Parts: sequence; C-alpha cells; structure tokens
Amino acid sequence: MNQISEILHTAHTIAVVGLSHKRYRPSYGVAEYMQSAGYRIIPVNPRETEVLGEASYPDLDSVPGPIDIVDIFRRSEFVPEIVEAAIRKGARVIWMQEGVIHEEAARRAAAAGLTVIMDRCILKDHRRLAHAS
Repeated sequence: MNQISEILHTAHTIAVVGLSHKRYRPSYGVAEYMQSAGYRIIPVNPRETEVLGEASYPDLDSVPGPIDIVDIFRRSEFVPEIVEAAIRKGARVIWMQEGVIHEEAARRAAAAGLTVIMDRCILKDHRRLAHAS
C-alpha cells in the first residue's frame, strides 16, 4: 500500500480510458468519486464528447498536457495499445482496474519506467487510505 499511497498523494491528473457518461457504469462512479476527491479527470473514449464536465478525447495520444495516471476500464485485450500510448504520453502510472489483467503489457510498461498497478480499484484504494489517515 505504500506505493499506492505515494501514487495517490502525488498524482493530480487521471486519464480514464473507457469512461462512459452512463451513470450505472463502474467507470463513471469511480471517475466521479476521484474527481470529487480533487483529481482532474480526463475522459478517454471515442464515443463521448464530454463526461463529468470534462472534454473527452478519442485516445490518449489526443490528450493535451501531462497525465499522471492512466486508469484503464477496457477489456484486457485492449491493454497493450493503451500501454504503448501511455508510454508515448509520458504517463507515470498504468492502473488496470479490477478484472483488467495483462502481464505482458505490465512488463512492457514497467520496462519503460511506468509504475504498474493491476487488478485493483483506484476508488477502493483511495477510500482505504483516506480512512487509514
């Protein structure tokens, strides 16, 4: 949890890949919570124009400015291309949500210097840390 605590205390911007405007989707609830906790949320979804009051981008390469965390809400088979884009963008962290697992992409991200969190919910970890302090 020390590594996760460090990530969550130093990050400011989270690109949420697969963020939907549909309130019943886990991506929406997680992004809404993280936004209310003070993080800037950048929706990344080619089917959206705006989510949670933020402009949506079709892919990570289109996002202007720096990204601290790339939070992935896509099926595991899409992870390698997302990791490659995150590396190009200079992101610091790849965060694969619960159920999103891709060992090879995780190794590629780590080899490129990114911190990798896999198969964990950023909202649950943030809440755990908030209650621990």
